[in-house]
Amino acid sequence: MSVMADDRRPGDTDMHRRQRGKNLFVAVFLLVLAVAFFALTIVRMGGQG
Repeated sequence: MSVMADDRRPGDTDMHRRQRGKNLFVAVFLLVLAVAFFALTIVRMGGQG
C-alpha cells in the first residue's frame, strides 16, 4: 500500500505539480513579454538615428 508513496519525492504531489506548471507558465509569459518590450523599444529608437 505504501509502495507508491515511497517512489515519490516529498514535494511531488498533484498540487505541487500543478503549481510548478503555473509557475513555469508565468515565467515563460514574463520572458516573452520582456523580449517583446525590448524588441519594440529597439525598433522605435532605431528609427531616430
